[in-house]
Amino acid sequence: MNAKEYLSQAFNLDQLINCKLEQVAVLRNQALKVTSVIHSDLVQGSKQRSPMENTLVKLMNLEQEIDADIDRLVALKQELKDFVAGIDNPLYKLLLELRYLNGSTWEEVAAILGYDLRWIYRLHSKALKDANRILSSPEKRCT
Repeated sequence: MNAKEYLSQAFNLDQLINCKLEQVAVLRNQALKVTSVIHSDLVQGSKQRSPMENTLVKLMNLEQEIDADIDRLVALKQELKDFVAGIDNPLYKLLLELRYLNGSTWEEVAAILGYDLRWIYRLHSKALKDANRILSSPEKRCT
């Protein structure tokens, strides 16, 4: 795994959590819809779940997944923060933190750092080379 893939893990996990949160909103809307369902008398003793009960079970499971994902995201962001802290160049460090830990757009990074967007891309390339060097070092592999 190269540095860009390594650093992008938090952004990707954050996007996954946002997607699941949208699914939760849809399931909540479905659960709030009140409809009457007329069932014929069941001859067998097996009980079938109602559509609302099925939706609530899905909702609860999805919320548990989101909680687990958030816990993973917090731990991953701390790991990435420690990794970025190991970079010597303060400008590279700030650029990587803004982009990968804060989720800033390239335009926002350029505005914050006061550089042209093309220069930010060049700095990013240099920062990734430095990060790749650290990532491939024997000390990093041991930890």
